[in-house]
Amino acid sequence: MPYDSVYREKRPPSTLRLTWRKFYGDTTAMIGLYGCGGLALLCLFGSLFAPYQIDQQFLGYQLLPPSWSRYGEVSFFLGTDDLGRDVLSRLLSGAAPTVGGAFVVTLGATICGIVLGVIAGSTHGLRSAVLNHILDTLLSIPSLLLAIIVVAFAGPHLSHAMFAVWLALLPRMVRSVYSAVHDELEKEYVVAARLDGASTLNILWFAVMPNITATLVTETTRALSMAILDIAALGFLDLGAQLPSPEWGAMLGDALELIYVARGRLCCPVPPS
Repeated sequence: MPYDSVYREKRPPSTLRLTWRKFYGDTTAMIGLYGCGGLALLCLFGSLFAPYQIDQQFLGYQLLPPSWSRYGEVSFFLGTDDLGRDVLSRLLSGAAPTVGGAFVVTLGATICGIVLGVIAGSTHGLRSAVLNHILDTLLSIPSLLLAIIVVAFAGPHLSHAMFAVWLALLPRMVRSVYSAVHDELEKEYVVAARLDGASTLNILWFAVMPNITATLVTETTRALSMAILDIAALGFLDLGAQLPSPEWGAMLGDALELIYVARGRLCCPVPPS
């Protein structure tokens, strides 16, 4: 029985596959992807690899230097703090509240920012101008200062710090998406799609959103770094996670009292050798 075609039809690669090929060919992008993946794994499984409990104290082993030091102990790879707690265990367990909280905050800010930014970018006239000025006013306030103001009213707690950082990152994300959508809607291919009978929802989903992917990726990575710094800064200022939480900023704030005893813990939570 004869076949209609003896050659297999060649399918063009999808948009997602083309994007992955470009991403995979960029060495810097892959290094960043592996770094984010490592941080995510550390947040999920860091406490499982901790050799001791985060609040377990070892009497007589306070402020031990790292194990490679002359006076270090093999049992405590990065040494101990002023209460005799293992620093490595607290570092591994502290990735969840610091970096994990930043991931959650960034994801929430990105989703809400995309929704609000797309809705705002679709508006025109007076509403668009008023919204533009409101966003410019909010962006004039530094994110950390805005987070400190929110935490001052809500009280010091990790969940309050996460909410404050989310609230501080949201205007920046909305502004970026708003500008990108507003610029794309004025291009010729959007006008041609409207003349062809496409609805506004179809234009936004199939035409505008794929073309602002680069902006979304850039703003998301920038928001993630800002969220990590802000959560750690609030913990350092005793406005975020409270001791004995192993949150990295709170650990550095606690080490500030040991500046004359263990100065190395101010650079990283490791006593000097």
